[in-house]
Amino acid sequence: MTNRLTTRDILALGFMTFALFVGAGNIIFPPMVGIQSGEHVWIAALGFLITAVGLPVITVIALARVGGGIDALSSPIGKAAGIVLATVCYLAVGPLFATPRTATVSFEVGIAPLTGDGALPLFIYSVLYFALVILISLYPGKLLDTVGHFLAPLKIIALAVLGVAALLWPADGMAPATDAYQHAAFSSGFVNGYLTMDTLGALVFGIVIVNAARSRGVSDAKLLTRYTILAGLIAGVGLTLVYLSLFRLGSDSASLVDQNANGAAILHAYVQHTFGNTGSLFLAALIFVACMVTAVGLTCACAEFFEQYLPLSYRQLVFILGLFSMLVSNLGLSHLIQISVPVLTAIYPPCIVLILLSFTLKWWKKSARVIAPTMLISLLFGIIDAAKGSALASLLPGFVQRLPLAEQGLSWLPPSLAMLVLVAFYDRALGRQQVSAHQQ
Repeated sequence: MTNRLTTRDILALGFMTFALFVGAGNIIFPPMVGIQSGEHVWIAALGFLITAVGLPVITVIALARVGGGIDALSSPIGKAAGIVLATVCYLAVGPLFATPRTATVSFEVGIAPLTGDGALPLFIYSVLYFALVILISLYPGKLLDTVGHFLAPLKIIALAVLGVAALLWPADGMAPATDAYQHAAFSSGFVNGYLTMDTLGALVFGIVIVNAARSRGVSDAKLLTRYTILAGLIAGVGLTLVYLSLFRLGSDSASLVDQNANGAAILHAYVQHTFGNTGSLFLAALIFVACMVTAVGLTCACAEFFEQYLPLSYRQLVFILGLFSMLVSNLGLSHLIQISVPVLTAIYPPCIVLILLSFTLKWWKKSARVIAPTMLISLLFGIIDAAKGSALASLLPGFVQRLPLAEQGLSWLPPSLAMLVLVAFYDRALGRQQVSAHQQ
């Protein structure tokens, strides 16, 4: 006999999913898009919402349909390629970028204004922060209680206060859009949505959400799918509301900070301007809870994943991941963003292709024939897009800059679509040959 979730538990699961998503990137990147896109803010916001809300929700639905993990989703590309893809995703959203970023953002917003931006305060803060992350992550079975029923509602209330403030008391001072947003507001927003890492996060969290429902005694596959999809949709609505208010906050803050400021600086300036020192304390507490929840979710998910492939226990991995993330966090926020942008630009396209094509499996005679080549092409062109935004740009041949959609950072899209059409015809043709061979 399978259990069913109560309405309260479904809401808690949705809030937990939302809370897992809303980490450092979700709070710092929308204000940056807002301030830089100026008069084109809502076109840029639309692009951003597609990659930062639409794709993660679709990813949660795709994972729910296959029963939870990234390994099930990546089965059409073969076991070895699937493990490589999963490892890259887990490392990116885990100890390499996203987990350390939760510490640097909460430090820059809450602590740095009081202590200064020095290396020593950051180090002391990161030690205390990750000690707490490790402690909570050691008890993953209690996640729905600690996160869903306690930390997530706190985070939602605090974000709601910030969002309402941005609408009621704008700082008034819109700057003209920067070059990138003058020429391509929609696609600049679209590519900036990658930086929240939510689609990669969704690939990783999918199993955490499913397991949280299982921990309440739900075993029926259809019910698990339904609850996971509901949780994804609740999280999607919450994310959209948060982002819209943060775009507004950013676009009106040009009179307070430099247009090139990072999101932590924009938020701090706005809150200081609107609420004074009390507000700064409130913001520090909000960002701390938001980042802590995400760091715990990521650490649990990464430890559960690597436990399958390494001769280490879950607890040992929690300690290793926590300590490694702590070391990386001491690079500081701006450095972390600089390093992560090219890596995310390269790995997002194949992940997008895999997620979207997972809904088409029944169309093909053999899905591996279609999905693997399309992902490979998207990865190659994703790497070219990444190189253009890095120190290697000067080494690239001239024609790379003239590829279709290259200026928008989406030069992977046309060749991936072309490859998809080619392999789809090839799959159909081979399917027909096999049928006629059987008839003879």
